[in-house]
Amino acid sequence: MNANPFALWVYLSQQPLLWLTVTLFVYATADALSLATGRHPLANPVFHSMWIIAAFLLLTGTSYTTYFSGAQFVHFLLGPATVALAIPLYENRRTVLAAIVPMLAALVVGCITAIVSVVLLAKAFGLPKTVTLSLAPKSVTAGVAMGISESLGADASLAAVAVVLTGIMGAIIVTPMMNRIGIRDYRARGFATGLASHGIGVARAFQVDPVAGVFAGIAMGLNALVTSLLVPLLITFLMR
Repeated sequence: MNANPFALWVYLSQQPLLWLTVTLFVYATADALSLATGRHPLANPVFHSMWIIAAFLLLTGTSYTTYFSGAQFVHFLLGPATVALAIPLYENRRTVLAAIVPMLAALVVGCITAIVSVVLLAKAFGLPKTVTLSLAPKSVTAGVAMGISESLGADASLAAVAVVLTGIMGAIIVTPMMNRIGIRDYRARGFATGLASHGIGVARAFQVDPVAGVFAGIAMGLNALVTSLLVPLLITFLMR
């Protein structure tokens, strides 16, 4: 036998199956705890899975590249999961069509607000131009945000981090905030969530109510399109 007690770990840590198992196990545990709390906002399974896995990687000295060799299989499923949003959308198509005009108005206002507010705040705090440009597309899904940031000459990695943090913050605060200000219409709640917090917000919206999830998914898709068109124009104006 090998006298080195860490030999087995060294071998296993290089195997994609280990990291896939770790990812699924941690998320399943976090989701079970979230369910046990009645889906409390602070028990968001994505948030807790993220810091637990990050801590585990730091403690074991595992690089992200090694970890992603296994996690990439979960990452691949993001595409089919996004396409699957079409099913509840179709099932609720009449409800969606009845609210199309206010949705489009909210889309334009929300998109502009998300971009302008973060750019002005970044400038007010004296953040470097590269950081400011990376933060501008924070409210769209990661793939789109990284593409936008690259086209602006910003840091795509920083944009991805901003997107994840925005999604988690939105998923945590959306329910108590909506309850506090008295918004009961799940169409409005869902659309606002998807508009501000993309995929993570959509997942949270579906946990709260199916209609909220449908409208969150619509907002996420439309916001990605509108943001990709408006960011270059607004940035040119705001960065003068």
